[in-house]
Amino acid sequence: MMPRRYKQVLLVIFDMVTLTFAVWLSYLLRFSVFFMPNGEQIMLMISAPLIALPIFIRFGLYRAVIRYLPDKAIWTMIQAVTIAVIVWVCLAFLTQMTGAAGVPRAIPFLYWVLGIAIICGSRFAAKWLLWSPLGGKLLERQCVIFGAGDAGRQLANALRSQKEVFVAGFIDDDKSLQGMDILGIRVYSPAKIEYLVENFGIKEMIVTTSALSGIERRRLVGRLKALDVKVRILPAISDLTAGKYIVSNLRDIDIDDLLGRSPVPADPELLDKTVEGRVVLVTGAGGSIGSELCRTIVKLAPAKLIIFDVNEHSIYQLQRELNAISDCIVLPVLGSISDEILIRRVLAEHKVENVYHCAAYKHVPLVEENAVEGARNNVIGTEVLVRCSREANVRNFVLISSDKAVRPSNVMGATKRWAELIVRYYGNQAQAENTGQVFASVRFGNVIGSSGSVVPLFREQIASGGPITLTHDEMTRYFMSVREAAELIIQAGALSGGGDILMLEMGEAVRIRDLAENMVLLAGLSIKDNNNPEGDIEIITVGIRDGEKLHEELFYEPDSVTPTRHPKILQAQRRVNALDHLPGSINELRNLIAKQDAESVRKLLYTIAAS
Repeated sequence: MMPRRYKQVLLVIFDMVTLTFAVWLSYLLRFSVFFMPNGEQIMLMISAPLIALPIFIRFGLYRAVIRYLPDKAIWTMIQAVTIAVIVWVCLAFLTQMTGAAGVPRAIPFLYWVLGIAIICGSRFAAKWLLWSPLGGKLLERQCVIFGAGDAGRQLANALRSQKEVFVAGFIDDDKSLQGMDILGIRVYSPAKIEYLVENFGIKEMIVTTSALSGIERRRLVGRLKALDVKVRILPAISDLTAGKYIVSNLRDIDIDDLLGRSPVPADPELLDKTVEGRVVLVTGAGGSIGSELCRTIVKLAPAKLIIFDVNEHSIYQLQRELNAISDCIVLPVLGSISDEILIRRVLAEHKVENVYHCAAYKHVPLVEENAVEGARNNVIGTEVLVRCSREANVRNFVLISSDKAVRPSNVMGATKRWAELIVRYYGNQAQAENTGQVFASVRFGNVIGSSGSVVPLFREQIASGGPITLTHDEMTRYFMSVREAAELIIQAGALSGGGDILMLEMGEAVRIRDLAENMVLLAGLSIKDNNNPEGDIEIITVGIRDGEKLHEELFYEPDSVTPTRHPKILQAQRRVNALDHLPGSINELRNLIAKQDAESVRKLLYTIAAS
């Protein structure tokens, strides 16, 4: 590509020649015969572009990039030509006062009209050519970059080296940058997005990760719903190997990017505090949360990692993956957390120091229909694991809980509330006996892509051509990426003093209908509705299922929540309710499970969860 300075010089030469021609053509049109100027007239013709040049420079006619010339620039060009003509007429009048031949009155008007036509016409014709199918041989797609920081500038330089992509502008909410030209590219306000798309035919927007938070990305995609614009994302500069690879690292924006929050760096001290050099057991290790937790743990140099799951295929695959990325000793254990003999043997044989309890049935409708098995696994299994860990002198025990444990309206939520109470009961015991053991629960919302989450369900429905099924148009849920959840779980365990319920700050609740619409758009499809009957994917509402809430909660009493040293981890103040009745309630639940009395199991679960 020709350097920008050379292009500016060529544009100046073009203006000098064409404006001289415009004056001559004005005389030709005035006299209607082939015109041969005398010496004085030649001087006036030559003076016309010399007068116009500094005026054009002052008005910025050579600063603008022709390819991205806005429509409103025509008024700037008209003003510049008008002033240039007025100054030229003044010069001609002064020349006439010296006795030279005057300029016919029609000449200035003709020169003004021709000057505007040449200056405006040439620039907009060049712009049209660059954006036309003919220009498309050099220009396959046009994009804007959201974020004019270091990452955006590096990306712009990299894209310039590719002939098929051109950057029409930067978008940045920094008002000090708006209106500036960076690398010859204009910086626009986010309010100008629709204008850029409509005027420059933008088909792609690239967002740098540092430019927008997850919530802001979600709002941006919402604005672009009505515009045919593809959104891609640039990973953090620190994640890229080198500037020359920056373009290949661009990826399509995913739903994770929209639901994630502004990242908060992990606290290395908290991560290492309870993991490094210890023997760690993760139950439910084959699940989405458990497996990501294991991937995080092996990077923190534990003495040994025991992956425990009832699914043989999942822990086989996980062991292979972990062995490929770490030298840590990884031992798979196949079994159920309700198997007390197995649990005792594993804890004693390997001298387990940390337990992260992820194993649970989490699918709300399924657990609702199988209340007995849900209670057996989520409540009795948790009690067995916590009690055995307490007796085996496990140093740190962390239960992975759920926002559905707050004022539960379904069996799954009630079992999770029981699990929290069990952990608190044994945590209180450990504190009373001053054993130094820490038992804590970590409560958070939905993890993107986890089993039971709507995200994989929606992906499957979109892949099959729809429809997407919603239970209610106004339903909202909290979401978090699985990677962030894993890091925060470990850090929360390090912050607990024992018997605590710690909550991960989930940001804003997401409207499920908005989530579904965004997923359709990110798949490159359109929504089928009354306004667009020819769309690709229909979204239908089927009604709230048994046990579902319209909106989830994270706290029983929001005013009682206190911050911790980590900005994304909160602590619930302990409620004063006595837990002395809990062992008796657990025994009663065991008996009801043994009798397969589903209704009595439900009743007892809700009674204790609400107490």
